[in-house]
Amino acid sequence: MVDHPAVEVSGLHVSYGSTPVLVDVGLTVPAGAGVCVTGENGIGKSTLLRCVSSLQRPDSGTIRVFGDEPGDSPAFWRAVATTVEPPTWYLGLTTREHAELVCRAHGQDPSAAGIDEALERFGLAGHADAIPPSLSSGQKQRLTLALVLLRPSSLLILDEPEQRLDPDGRAMVAAMLADYLSTGGSLLLASHDDKFAVASGAEITSMEQLAARPATEPAAFPTAADGDQ
Repeated sequence: MVDHPAVEVSGLHVSYGSTPVLVDVGLTVPAGAGVCVTGENGIGKSTLLRCVSSLQRPDSGTIRVFGDEPGDSPAFWRAVATTVEPPTWYLGLTTREHAELVCRAHGQDPSAAGIDEALERFGLAGHADAIPPSLSSGQKQRLTLALVLLRPSSLLILDEPEQRLDPDGRAMVAAMLADYLSTGGSLLLASHDDKFAVASGAEITSMEQLAARPATEPAAFPTAADGDQ
């Protein structure tokens, strides 16, 4: 996997009906690096992430994840963890049981995976026996992030992970993403919060930049100081 960029997107076009959303978009996420895509609502950030996550088929263009086409295969989903789509909550399973299920699905021993620590870190220890639909929207967001960070992966694809988190929660998640990058993981996220993105270790680019340059030309990421302006 390290022989290829984590993500390569070239000449991506997506339309909804007669309305173009992505036009000649190109993006490269080097292996072991993080990239944050910014832009106004409706500009196509989520659509781009859905295409990279193999959850939506583009009209044209190429996408490679660690050198291969993204797809609904065991190998792809072993490597990729994403929050682009809301998770499926299984009726009758508690918060803890959801975490145990995720661990077992990815070959982890739930008793050794740090579930208690993860729930505590995300402020969910007191809700371990609750069913997720009963949680508030902020608690559901924290549980979604806890589950995606609990399982092993090589690439995280996160759609506005800072949503519905308080400042302390944003700082905690950003630090965890920075740790993920420091251990060799790769990160692609969309966010409205430049400070969160910088704290996570991601370079910032915009949808306008991705569509404005030739698809074969590597993205020129601004510095953290530029991204704060």
